Amino acid sequence: MSKEFEIAREFEVEAPPEKVWEAITSGTGGWLWPMEYEPKEGGTGPYGATITAWDPPHRLTSRVEDVDGIDVQTLNQLDHTIESRDGGRSSWVRYVHSGIFVDDWDNQYDGAAKHTDFYLHTLREYVTHFAGRPVAFTTFDGPEASVAPEAFAAVGRALGLADDTAEGARVRAEGPEGRVLDAVVDYRNPYFIGLRTDDALYRFFGRNHWGAPVGVSVHDFAPGADAKGAETAWRGWLDGVFAG
Repeated sequence: MSKEFEIAREFEVEAPPEKVWEAITSGTGGWLWPMEYEPKEGGTGPYGATITAWDPPHRLTSRVEDVDGIDVQTLNQLDHTIESRDGGRSSWVRYVHSGIFVDDWDNQYDGAAKHTDFYLHTLREYVTHFAGRPVAFTTFDGPEASVAPEAFAAVGRALGLADDTAEGARVRAEGPEGRVLDAVVDYRNPYFIGLRTDDALYRFFGRNHWGAPVGVSVHDFAPGADAKGAETAWRGWLDGVFAG
């Protein structure tokens, strides 16, 4: 049964409005996935959207009636409001995601709301630590076995994280081919893990909680970073987690 939804979040970040604007319009590969906006009201946006508000660096709204490639949703609107704080040194941001889910409303809403919190956290990590740096981005899903109820706990263990390793902890995580990641656990709850190194953001998604495979995204800001190589290495690592 179709039903409207709205997910609204507000936060402050130590970055000027211009830097936040760049992140949500042209730097999306650094924290979400690469997207393009035609820079004008009435222009085109991701997934077949139309830009209904374009006021740099203060307001961006995009709206689409039928979302390309997404069959569980019809209307989708993303609205961003950015205001200057602290003499332009920081920003207050209000983000509102609204639309219509056409099926499995409770599950879809819960997943979208929790993903929103993780994505907006990653946005803040990006503008604070990596804004403007070229990025090699990759994302992919795990094997079918990663849909199992305990799949995401296995990912944490494979990274070498203890059950009580909390946000803010410095760790030596276990990556592909025995690679050690000197990282900060910048986000952790039962649904997501975020690791930040000096040159990358590693994001792990426990989508098994919503009936989908576990996912991984890598935002690599190191000089000469290779997105394809990162995908091959991390896909092999994730497949290995569930090989047994």
